[in-house]
Amino acid sequence: AGGGAAGSAAAPSRVLDLDALAFAKGGHQMTNRRCELPPKSWRAQKKGYEEVHVPAVVNTAAASIPLIPVDRLPEWTRPAFAGMRTLNTIQSKLRPAALDTSQNLLLCAPTGAGKTNVAMMTMLRCMAAYRKDPDDPSSTALDLDAFKIVYVAPMKALVQEVVLNFGKRLAPFGVQVRELSGDQSLTVAQIQQTQVIVTTPEKWDIVTRKGGDRAYTQLVRLIIMDEIHLLHDDRGPVLESIVARTIRQVEATRDAVRLVGLSATLPNFADVAALLRVDPGTGMFFFDNSFRPVPLQQQYVGVAEKKALKRFQLMNQICYDKVVAQAGKNQVLIFVHSRAETVKTATALRDMALADDAIHKFVREDSATREILQEECETAKSEALRDLLPYGFAVHHAGMARADRNLVEDLFADKHVQVLCSTATLAWGVNLPAHTVIIKGTQCYSPEKGAWVELSPLDVVQMLGRAGRPQFDSEGEGIIITQHSELQYYLSLMNQQLPVESQLIRALPDHLNAEVALGTVRDVRDAAEWLPPTHP
Repeated sequence: AGGGAAGSAAAPSRVLDLDALAFAKGGHQMTNRRCELPPKSWRAQKKGYEEVHVPAVVNTAAASIPLIPVDRLPEWTRPAFAGMRTLNTIQSKLRPAALDTSQNLLLCAPTGAGKTNVAMMTMLRCMAAYRKDPDDPSSTALDLDAFKIVYVAPMKALVQEVVLNFGKRLAPFGVQVRELSGDQSLTVAQIQQTQVIVTTPEKWDIVTRKGGDRAYTQLVRLIIMDEIHLLHDDRGPVLESIVARTIRQVEATRDAVRLVGLSATLPNFADVAALLRVDPGTGMFFFDNSFRPVPLQQQYVGVAEKKALKRFQLMNQICYDKVVAQAGKNQVLIFVHSRAETVKTATALRDMALADDAIHKFVREDSATREILQEECETAKSEALRDLLPYGFAVHHAGMARADRNLVEDLFADKHVQVLCSTATLAWGVNLPAHTVIIKGTQCYSPEKGAWVELSPLDVVQMLGRAGRPQFDSEGEGIIITQHSELQYYLSLMNQQLPVESQLIRALPDHLNAEVALGTVRDVRDAAEWLPPTHP
């Protein structure tokens, strides 16, 4: 399809080798030459590794933005914000653009900064056009058959979370929120009864590719794309094709569909705004890392050791040093990248603490915590957990029994467990923040590629988003232990200096074929017009 895309029988005048144009490293591509670190950052060379410390950024600008109380919002919208007294800084700043206009929006803000409520305001703006009694300020009755809203979230775990959150908050309006993903398909009748469809990019791509489903896709008035910085990931092309298809549909049918992008902080947000057709003056909002609910102090450890066994031992030693520094003061969450590794790491740390005679720092001899842990460990089904719990260590992964996972979550939330080794599932599914988060190693095994690959940037940002507990901590601490060669990449990623680049070239033939089959691209001129929205 690559060479013959010219669409004519004549030999193509020029053949493009798409594979040569695509980024060799995919989502791991770095187009920035160097990374400028914030002031007061410092580096330290140690035996076998290098450390980079980046201090927490203190926000001074946030204080100048007045917070909007919920009772100042239109009366009919307030049930969606039940239990809240005021909007936070970011939500207050976006309120006029989100709730009073219907323009496309792009919001870049750190994890945990309250982007979900901005999405809620854009939904309310969409619903406002379908109120049955617009003259009654408190009436929440809507014409439910006249509109649909699509919320695109990158992972199934997030989709389920969003469905629960919005389902509860939109219930007073009679709005149905349902999941549409690889796990959960909906019948035609269910889709007709649903106003908010929460889906993954791949599933929505499939739905919009099918011409027969046009009946309900034409009712869509608002598409919210969460974590749109995924454009840089291997799954980016799917998001680009959804955006391009929506824009083509708007131009063809003149239906007003509002596009809202929610993203982590990134340097070239203006490029993403151009992709979403956002007005840079009024619809583009950028908030840097200083707007995190809890400021994050970062440490990056680049391990230079080449031999695998020595590197493993050195990583354990570094991990132990960091954990002991917090022992007795703060809880530590350690992310590793396989289920077996959780037990290996927790056991190694426990054994080092015993050998170092430092185990009393984790659980004091005479404390109530010790008794609670002794009692609870007898109920655990997992042998490894029974072995670790009395020392204040625990493990958590998807392969454990549900009862064991609940037990660990409760003990960690109640501060009885000091050190928890977990896989990435804990970062996505359960909201268990800790003062210190350590990511031990940044490689996981990919069965598709049959090799070790670097973690997705999305996972890393999500894991570090668990550092710092909003109610208790004045600042959190995030520590990444990686290979020395990857130090630059993670410094750029977490300090808003990793530009988001389009990955569409790699999957161009597939997406172009889909448009041809749909009938939206009929000749070379159509194909040329289809491309620009994704490559501004």
